[in-house]
Amino acid sequence: MTEEMMDGQLEIIETFDMFDDWMEKYQYIIDLGRQLEPMDESLKIDENLLQGCQSRVWLVHEFKNGKLHFQANSDAAIVSGLIALVMTIYSNQTPKKIIETEPDFIELIGLASHLSSTRSNGLNAMIDKIKNTAESYQ
Repeated sequence: MTEEMMDGQLEIIETFDMFDDWMEKYQYIIDLGRQLEPMDESLKIDENLLQGCQSRVWLVHEFKNGKLHFQANSDAAIVSGLIALVMTIYSNQTPKKIIETEPDFIELIGLASHLSSTRSNGLNAMIDKIKNTAESYQ
């Protein structure tokens, strides 16, 4: 993992360490989701819907100056927060960095054991889609 990618994950891990319980962590995740860049309604089409998510999640990307820029949004508050966490790690990175970076923070902050199986599957589907997109630019 590159230092730059690790920095993003370390920042997430350190932030989550500041909270005492999971209610506070969930609230933080929801707050992150509220800060997501709004997605233009014209992008919220079936073609951009992510498969494998219980909630509706739209994911689009742009490849510019050698880096992939992702934008995603959801109709669910907690899912929007999960999107924000994933975007912190993977958006505005080169395809190579995206492919090489495993989402270690999910396990390290305890998120894996605090998500329902459907949310966990959706989170994995989003990361898989991002990595597959990066592979298409290799």
